[in-house]
Amino acid sequence: MRAYFERPTAGIFFSSMMLFLAAPAEAHHPGGGGNTGSGGAINTISADTLAEGMFAASIRYEFIRLGQLSDADLLAAANRGTHAHSLRSIDAMSLSVAYGITNDLTLAVRASGVRRSDIREPGEDMLSGGHMGMMNSNEMSSLMSADGVNRRGNSAGFGDVTMLGQYRFHNNAQTGTSAAVLFGFKAPTGSTSQRDNFGQLFEAEFQPGSGSWDGLIGAAFTKRTGRWAFDVSGLYYLVSNGTQNTNLGDRFLFGTAVSYRLVGPVGSAKEVELHDYCMQPRNQLQEHCLYHANHDHSDMKKTPYTLDLVLELNGEWHDKQRIAGIADPNSGGTTVYLSPGLRVGVDRFSGFVSFGVPVINQHNGVQSKPDYRILTGIGARLN
Repeated sequence: MRAYFERPTAGIFFSSMMLFLAAPAEAHHPGGGGNTGSGGAINTISADTLAEGMFAASIRYEFIRLGQLSDADLLAAANRGTHAHSLRSIDAMSLSVAYGITNDLTLAVRASGVRRSDIREPGEDMLSGGHMGMMNSNEMSSLMSADGVNRRGNSAGFGDVTMLGQYRFHNNAQTGTSAAVLFGFKAPTGSTSQRDNFGQLFEAEFQPGSGSWDGLIGAAFTKRTGRWAFDVSGLYYLVSNGTQNTNLGDRFLFGTAVSYRLVGPVGSAKEVELHDYCMQPRNQLQEHCLYHANHDHSDMKKTPYTLDLVLELNGEWHDKQRIAGIADPNSGGTTVYLSPGLRVGVDRFSGFVSFGVPVINQHNGVQSKPDYRILTGIGARLN
């Protein structure tokens, strides 16, 4: 029994090179990794690449629900001289296109739109004690209004464009293992001019674009055996200064995944096609079909669709942001999601859904933390 999707042939229209869209996200930022392939992990990056000359595309949607800070929390932080803020959710819609330059080298590009909703923070006169002084809880409650907390609204727009290369330097069909290096950059193409309900410019961390050129480097490893697949990956973002003299902080995305082919063949596309050909009575006496008949191919029976069950642990460490070189104490941290998911493939199309719950949610200072994450999307081979 051979490992499923052993080589990226015509039956495998995606590799994890379409990986930009949905790795775990730090509290106020959408994710940056994931696998939109036709089989295997969803968020974790696989070491598989596209076949030479193959084009693939995907649309992916990510929703992160955040635990909002109450007005009392924001005002209490302001009374301590801390400029905290609250968000309700982050939405990101992304379009990715990838091309296989060789069987072991794939390049991909992603463009996205980002929306942050219900941004709230204390008014400037509330900071550093401002008009609050040493208030008791009743006095603080009286300020839980637009006078004490600014309801700044939503920030939405076109995000930065990311380009990534994946070079597979190890591919052993006998052991079912492969390994790849990842490299690329993020270009400052996104909007950095969004304004709030009061006409004030949003800070850099709330803008859809960063205004910075960032480098990407990482690695991925995949092991396939029968109906099982195991993936491990890491991707580091080297972030530079961007809009409003702000460095949003380096990011490290990491993950591990196990997936199981519940429905569908486990051989490569070429093996499945050979099996179907040799099962026809008129072809069974051909020499290569006689050899084929001496092996167990029960797991290569073609089905109308494929169904994979996926379980992942995906995380992100995010460094503190720095404004004019000064670190923001209410930024940065680590989130790790436990994410079960499903992937369905039909012909050249693949659909997937993943639901993530934080098992580690450690953030610096006072921040809105993720409550859950939903990821879904569809992809297709274009040729």
